[in-house]
Amino acid sequence: MGQDILLEMKDICKEFPGVKALDNVSLTVRRGTVHALMGENGAGKSTLMKCLFGIYQKDSGQILLEGKEVNFKNSKEALESGVAMVHQELNQALKRNVMDNIWLGRYPKVAGVMVNEKKMYQDTMDVFKELEIDVDPKRVMSTMPVSQRQMAEIAKAVSFHSKVIVFDEPTSSLTEQEVEHLFKIINMLRDRGCGIIYISHKMAEILRIADDVTVMRDGTWVATRPAAELTTEEIIRLMVGRELNNQFPPKTNKPGEVALEVEHLTAQYSLLNDVSFKVKRGEIVGLAGLDGSGRTETLENIFGIATRKSGTIRLDGKEVKNRNARESIKNGFAMLTEERRATGIFGILDIRENTVISSLKKHLRGGFVLSDKSMAKDTQWSIDAMHTKTPTQQTKIRTLSGGNQQKVILGRWLLTEPEVLLLDEPTRGIDVGAKYEIYQLIIDLANKGKSVMVVSSEMPELLGICDRILVMSGGKLAGEVNAATTSQEEIMTLAAKYV
Repeated sequence: MGQDILLEMKDICKEFPGVKALDNVSLTVRRGTVHALMGENGAGKSTLMKCLFGIYQKDSGQILLEGKEVNFKNSKEALESGVAMVHQELNQALKRNVMDNIWLGRYPKVAGVMVNEKKMYQDTMDVFKELEIDVDPKRVMSTMPVSQRQMAEIAKAVSFHSKVIVFDEPTSSLTEQEVEHLFKIINMLRDRGCGIIYISHKMAEILRIADDVTVMRDGTWVATRPAAELTTEEIIRLMVGRELNNQFPPKTNKPGEVALEVEHLTAQYSLLNDVSFKVKRGEIVGLAGLDGSGRTETLENIFGIATRKSGTIRLDGKEVKNRNARESIKNGFAMLTEERRATGIFGILDIRENTVISSLKKHLRGGFVLSDKSMAKDTQWSIDAMHTKTPTQQTKIRTLSGGNQQKVILGRWLLTEPEVLLLDEPTRGIDVGAKYEIYQLIIDLANKGKSVMVVSSEMPELLGICDRILVMSGGKLAGEVNAATTSQEEIMTLAAKYV
């Protein structure tokens, strides 16, 4: 066996009720390399990594770490053996501070009993310094943006002196500067001889950072190639098994009369200040800007899930208060949140319950009995319209891949038949094929005369589906551009205006 092979996964199989999630998948990671793992949502990438990390137990196959067979019973065992994972959906103790989260379960002790806070602080600072991470170890997790929480998670993985680190969609909530920083950290770990497994849908990133690329499709291994030999087109072909020439559907929507008017919107607890704009019926308006620019806050204030200090919202010329989510839904608004696992899905419920939960009223019969037939019909419409991959309507939503969860939530909101749809990172962590389907749905909604607002960190996405793009900077509206004639440079210049 070659000296440089760090990890070998051979013929891994894993079945869930009704789904063969992994069918004889193999993966070989060399020491000191970045190995990209790619595939559409539901291809089995995260499942394969969870089998490595001890979250799932594989049904058959072999895992060799430095030539020795391993079978981790849980993630603690994996971490202690030098295998770490930075998850896409962050699972952190949000009420505790950063250093508590990093050393949870292995606090440095004084005399074996008391937690040595001073040493813990120092150890955290040492890791942060080495990684050039600028985060206060004593800051409470829930007060930090997702990107900084992600950096803390990466620091935690490094603090275990891991030999293999898995990054699952690490850049889905990072700005361009933060992505550069992350790549710097990954290159440093690679130079130290770590094996990095990198799961991402972003082609440009993969081609830039990876040494080897493995593509999976429908739970099977498709190919492993040196990254230098691949192009974006080639990867897409391997992933979807078909050519995808157009990333975006043709734009067929025609904006009409003004529907939504927002005037002098100012938030109580964020930097959002004096934002005014209009959105027409049948128009798709993008919100661009750096992380923390006020994009998400704009949508949250319109939808009433963040406290407004002042400002007026009108729909079809009539003022709407939208004091909370329930009132907003009643007024014809719907919002898809960015952090789908924390604020979007009901993990313990099944697909049907997650789909109809916002439109229960229309399934009531005789005032108080819910009709199973009517709920099943709507759920089936949603599954078909979104091409959601699920064994049955009774499948628990948490067992679906991230992209399929996203489709269920989008279906839920469409069933409320909103006039205004607010979408925060609607395709975050979703593969190319599923993105196209979601773009098509957004354009179809605009064709039906709905007003759609989309926040996205991906510039090509905003340019590809929007009519106009509002650019936020430092909580203010820095400018407005026509999506058909603007450039990424113009948008970036505006985004930096008030920073």
